[in-house]
Amino acid sequence: MQDFVINISKYARSFDSDFIIIPQNGPELIFNDLDNASGLNTDYINACSGLGNEEIFYNGNLEINEYSLEILRKAKPSLKIMNSDYLSDDSNIADDIKRNTDEGFICFPRCSTNYYYNQIPDSIINENSNNITTLNDAKNYLYAIGIAGEFTTKDSMINTIKNTNFDVILIDLFFDDKELTKTDIEQLKTKANGGKRLVISYMNIGSAENYRYYWKDNWKLHHPLWLKKSYEGYDDEIWVKFWKQDWQDIIFGNDNSYTKKIIDAGFDGAYLDNVEAYYNLYFD
Repeated sequence: MQDFVINISKYARSFDSDFIIIPQNGPELIFNDLDNASGLNTDYINACSGLGNEEIFYNGNLEINEYSLEILRKAKPSLKIMNSDYLSDDSNIADDIKRNTDEGFICFPRCSTNYYYNQIPDSIINENSNNITTLNDAKNYLYAIGIAGEFTTKDSMINTIKNTNFDVILIDLFFDDKELTKTDIEQLKTKANGGKRLVISYMNIGSAENYRYYWKDNWKLHHPLWLKKSYEGYDDEIWVKFWKQDWQDIIFGNDNSYTKKIIDAGFDGAYLDNVEAYYNLYFD
C-alpha cells in the first residue's frame, strides 16, 4: 500500500508538482516497520501532504483511539492532520473541537445526523478570510462526499458550497454519475469572503465501488480476480487486491484513470480512502 500511494503521488505530481495527496486511516503506513510502528518511511511521508483519519476521539461516544493518536502525533511535524469524528450526541461537538485543536489537528466533527458526510454545518471552526494555498495553511475543512444526493441539480450543489467560507472543500468527483468540470471546480476555489481555498477530490483506492464509471455489469457473474471480499457494512463496495496491476490501472497511470480524471477536472488534490485495505493481508 505504501508503494501504491507513492506511485499515485508521483503520477499526479508529474502533471502538477503541488498536487495534494491525503491518505485516510492506516496512519501506521508512515513507518517502515508497520508491526512495531517504528522507523519513518520518508518516501511515503514525502508523497503525502497530510493524513486523514476518522474517529480518533469520538466514535459515537467518547472513545479515544490511543494507538492512532500516538502515530498522528509523530506524523504531525511533517504532515497536516485532518480528523473527522462522529458524535451521537451533538452536545459533545465543542469537546471534540477542543481535543483536536489541542493536538494541532484540523477537524470536521460529524453531528448525530451526518454520519454519511451529507450535510454542510452551519458554523465553521476558525473561520477566516486568508488565502489558503497549501494544506498547511488550512484551519478547517468541509468533508461532504455524500452531499450530491441532497441536491436536485449540480448547479444548486455548486452554488451552496461556493457560498461558504471553509478553507478546504473535500467532495466527490461525480454528481449524478457525471464528472464535475474544470468550470465547476474553479467556482469552488474562492471562499464567499473572497479568500482562496483548496478543493480536494475523494477517491477510494482500497475498495471497488459498484456505482463507479469503471464498474462492468458482467462482474456480477464473472468478477475480476482482484476483487477480494465483501466490505461489511457497505453493500456497494468490495475490498480489492490493491497490488494487482489491473486495479492500479483503474486508479492511475493513464488518461482514463481515476487520478487523471481528478487532475483534468482541476482539483488541487486527492483524498485516498481505505488505505487500510492492507489489513486484509494480515487478518483474512
